[in-house]
Amino acid sequence: MKALILSCNTGQGHNSVSGAVAQALNNRGVEADTVDALAFISEWASKTVCDWHTRLYRYFPKTSGSSYSFIEQHPELFYGNSPIHKLLGLGVDKLYDCISEGGYEIVICPHVISALMLTDLMKQYPQTKLRTCFIATDYTCSPMCDESNLDLYFIPDAGLIPDFEAIGVKREKIAVTDGIPVRAEFYSRKDKEAAKRELGLPENSRHAVMMFGSMGCGPMPKLTAKISKRLPENSFLSVVCGTNETVYRRLLKDFAGSKNVRVFGFVKDISTLLDSADLFITKPGGLSTAEASVKGLPMILDNAVSGCEQYNLEFFCRVGAAVTADDETEIARLCVELLGNEELLEKMSKALVRTENAAEQIAAALLSGFEDFGAPEKIENDFVYWRERCKLSQSDVSKIIGIPRRTLRGWESGESEPPAYIKRLIIAELKRISRRIEQAKDIEDE
Repeated sequence: MKALILSCNTGQGHNSVSGAVAQALNNRGVEADTVDALAFISEWASKTVCDWHTRLYRYFPKTSGSSYSFIEQHPELFYGNSPIHKLLGLGVDKLYDCISEGGYEIVICPHVISALMLTDLMKQYPQTKLRTCFIATDYTCSPMCDESNLDLYFIPDAGLIPDFEAIGVKREKIAVTDGIPVRAEFYSRKDKEAAKRELGLPENSRHAVMMFGSMGCGPMPKLTAKISKRLPENSFLSVVCGTNETVYRRLLKDFAGSKNVRVFGFVKDISTLLDSADLFITKPGGLSTAEASVKGLPMILDNAVSGCEQYNLEFFCRVGAAVTADDETEIARLCVELLGNEELLEKMSKALVRTENAAEQIAAALLSGFEDFGAPEKIENDFVYWRERCKLSQSDVSKIIGIPRRTLRGWESGESEPPAYIKRLIIAELKRISRRIEQAKDIEDE
């Protein structure tokens, strides 16, 4: 049994969720591979989108949040006939080849972009009997989800059920997990004092960890400066810059002689670092807040990006696991206040401790009733497939497109092969005819 996870290289969060689900499937004897969905359009498209997303998040985070808000107000940008939707459709055929050649029976989408691509695939290849799902990686229903149509929708909280039902997802398709999936090692918590010793911190010290995602976006230099001036004796601040080399070098220089500020670049063992912490200062990204909630770690959330992360902030503040403030000075004040208030930290810690492994819940649900699904067969000849989908004879295609019937017969039998650009144009026209037929059927059914 094999599963394909269609991630999206627009931040480490989606890849981390993919890794957690792959880990859970592996535990059940299912081989799981993760690929970047955008790469099926082209490697250039994948790299360009990833690079621009990183730049916006790292240097213009509010612009990134504004873009999300704009999409919320204009969901038609992703509707079937929109340029963006058509762009995503360019990767469908390559995705189908990957699924059929790889023998994948389950396809998982931890990003709405891959969910839209997979939905298009299922429309263009309706004989395909895959087990499909979408995993929400934030505490909201993405404005593009209404264009998707998959078997299951995994959401991190029951409060989101009405939002998904409102866009047409049937209740029986919605499965509530215990938060957003994180890797299994985060469910194994080390004793806090032992974790502090492992990191070279005094056992009886207070420890705050600051981390603004893998890309190190947000006002970390300003926050570090303000917090460091207020930290009481025997309190420490660890700042994780992730892949942001510029901020890392700057903070190393600014706090080279500091006794209570520790600066890190990319940290592999985040689990132990969080186990050692009494307080977590972060932006409300889906992955960061999910890892903290599994650890029962109180949070101060800085809405550096806004957009979809605004919903995460509102959720964790509402349940009492986090607090927030509008500026760096107030966040620094909150940090010092909370580090000195053990009773409040304990109350916040108990507000939302995840006990069930969300990735394991997803794996179990996907494999339930699996006997009805299977890997699609490789399409041997695109001409035959799409002509038969349109219920056209060779003579019909010859008349419609203007190709000699003998030439078409040679292409279908494999005796000859057309130039690649000619093949793309003809297949595109047959797909257009197929869509018109499907649309006519939908109108009749109504």
